[in-house]
Amino acid sequence: MSIWDHLSFNNRFVELPQTFYSRVDPTPLLNSRWLAWNNILATELGFPSVDGTQSLDADLLNSLSGLVDNENFDPIAMKYAGHQFGAYNPDLGDGRGLLLSQVVAKSGETFDLHLKGAGKTPYSRMGDGRAVIRSTVREYLCSEAMAGLNIPTTRALAMMISDTPVYREKQEKGALLLRVSESHIRFGHFEYLFYTNQLAEQKLLADKVIEWHFPECLSEEKPYAAMFNQIVDRTAEMIALWQANGFAHGVMNTDNMSIIGQTFDYGPFAFMDEYNSRLICNHSDYQGRYAFNQQPRIGMWNLSALAHALSPLIERADLEGALEMYEPQMNGYFSQLMRRKLGLLSKQEGDSRLFESMFELMSQNRVDYPRFFRTLSDLDTQSEQEVIDLVIDREAAKLWVDSYLTRCELEQETTEQRCQKMRAINPKYVLRNYLAQLAIDKAEEGDSSVVDALMVVLADPYAEHPDYEYLAALPPEWGKEMEISCSS
Repeated sequence: MSIWDHLSFNNRFVELPQTFYSRVDPTPLLNSRWLAWNNILATELGFPSVDGTQSLDADLLNSLSGLVDNENFDPIAMKYAGHQFGAYNPDLGDGRGLLLSQVVAKSGETFDLHLKGAGKTPYSRMGDGRAVIRSTVREYLCSEAMAGLNIPTTRALAMMISDTPVYREKQEKGALLLRVSESHIRFGHFEYLFYTNQLAEQKLLADKVIEWHFPECLSEEKPYAAMFNQIVDRTAEMIALWQANGFAHGVMNTDNMSIIGQTFDYGPFAFMDEYNSRLICNHSDYQGRYAFNQQPRIGMWNLSALAHALSPLIERADLEGALEMYEPQMNGYFSQLMRRKLGLLSKQEGDSRLFESMFELMSQNRVDYPRFFRTLSDLDTQSEQEVIDLVIDREAAKLWVDSYLTRCELEQETTEQRCQKMRAINPKYVLRNYLAQLAIDKAEEGDSSVVDALMVVLADPYAEHPDYEYLAALPPEWGKEMEISCSS
């Protein structure tokens, strides 16, 4: 019995007209082999449980790497467009990835299986259609780190490495990532159809998005407007979660924005180490368009671009009304998250000032962002001096801690109850860029040990994991504020 016989397939995207995609077969890599397999996600999808990559059968590897055809697959490269660094680019599409198939999970939900690094497509432009080990490891780990933090995200099912030479700044080796998501439809899909005046096809896509992802909108008086409201709300919540968790995406182009509000297309991302609201993690972002503190504004910019593309379907007043809700929605989500991170259940008048003074303290003293919140979460077992010692200006730190503890007195919970809840939202383990680099260095040698260790702690980043304490260490000097390339 083949491993594929355990799955149920529903390749529904290929039922759309061919203006949406091109059929392309994967181009095999040389001597492809497993680096990692996400067994937890695999069993959720319906794959049988396995004990390590050595237990996976050859049919699975050969099918995914393109060595043999799989009757369940109907691989396609999606066509879309998008605004990149503010400029419209009509010539976009899946340049190195293929939507292999869509599977129905045990939950009844349909998930895309998307292979990244699968070779050239009609949308590769001057590229080779390949992904390298470096970028593949980063996306694999970050997808699962975000899932562990309960931030909406695409997922990563598997990684394969190879001996195929790939030329970037230097010669590297090709790799494959098997990405999983409820949808790979981007803001850029609607922009492509709008700017090419394919309005009937755009309406069809909107109908399918509602049917597949927002069925509750079908009963609304204005289903398309209701769909856009949902997209605005999900985007607002996603970006609030980014900001609260110190996550910088790095390339918030509209073709990297998911229509269902998932974090999408991991490239030069970073989780913040020392607090820096102006953090720029993409070394190609010379103007800081996608800096950490610009992400909420860019979310609005991207939604406005989508609103313009949807104007044939939705009345202007409805589009403007939805956009006007973005900022208060995002601020509301963010304030709620910050209260939870500080263990505050009630809403009090001085909370905004407490937050502002906290960020000022962290910014002026280069305080490690995740370490600060995790230490605050342990005030039931250690003294407030542990928090104060994280800050260069001890006097300013003591003033803030005193004001915070005074604010906590307005809550009904005990210190122990508060801290227990805080430890469930303030992670001990974060995918710092230096940790990702250590995993990459080993992976390029064919060694998955660091990837495997990180996957343990990132799946449950709030637990203590005493055997992996070294993965909670602050970054060494070489690992601080690493700027990452877009090249993959």
